[in-house]
Amino acid sequence: MSSPRRKFKDRFASRLVQVGFLVVVLLLWYLATTRWGVNKLLLPNPLNVWDQLADVIRKGEYLNDLRITLTELAVAFVISTVSGTLLGYAISRSPYLIKVFEPLFAGIYSIPIILFLPLYVLFFGLGPASKIALGTTISFFPVVLSTIAGFGNVDKVLVTAARSMGASDYQLFRFVLVPAALPVILSGLRMGFTVALLSVIGSETIASLAGLGHRIVNLAENMDMARMFAYIVFVIAIAASLNTVVSVLEARGRRQR
Repeated sequence: MSSPRRKFKDRFASRLVQVGFLVVVLLLWYLATTRWGVNKLLLPNPLNVWDQLADVIRKGEYLNDLRITLTELAVAFVISTVSGTLLGYAISRSPYLIKVFEPLFAGIYSIPIILFLPLYVLFFGLGPASKIALGTTISFFPVVLSTIAGFGNVDKVLVTAARSMGASDYQLFRFVLVPAALPVILSGLRMGFTVALLSVIGSETIASLAGLGHRIVNLAENMDMARMFAYIVFVIAIAASLNTVVSVLEARGRRQR
């Protein structure tokens, strides 16, 4: 069997499993609410959730909350990407700095930083600033760690060969260091984007004045469970779409390096 055909069959099989898993979850959800006596205040019928989701989209009431959440995510990710890659590259130029800061950053990253959300709210308030600050902090560490690992582990033979052929500092950076480090950096950026998204939405559910997370909590407090689940499905769809876009960009960046 040719390689392209095998890849197509593998991809098709993977998608089939994913769709099958989703169908099973929806079927169990439907049976739980219609046959197994699960309280609809806890788990509404999926058909009612679908109706509420269609109503939410039709009325466009999600637009302001979506704008706030995506703005917080974008600002947090941009800040963490710029600061993380610049600092990571600077550290990667020195073996001593790598030994000092890489375990330090890794140790801090292992701490559940969302526990410090009350301090962020105290310093920045309940508005978008605290969500941006928290998202930036959490997503900074996978970015800086991947940048340090990417540039710090470039094969020294490549660097020596480029220098022996008279490569300037810019040429060394552009044609040797960046292509060699890019796959690791892109993986870190994708991970940083994911944790930024999770931290922004998670913090909105805990302490915020607006955003998709705040909307979900508000609906739960009003016991409007069908509409709350509709927003949860909407957020999952947005998150899955954004992660798909980031994964596609990562794969394209790997191919073009």
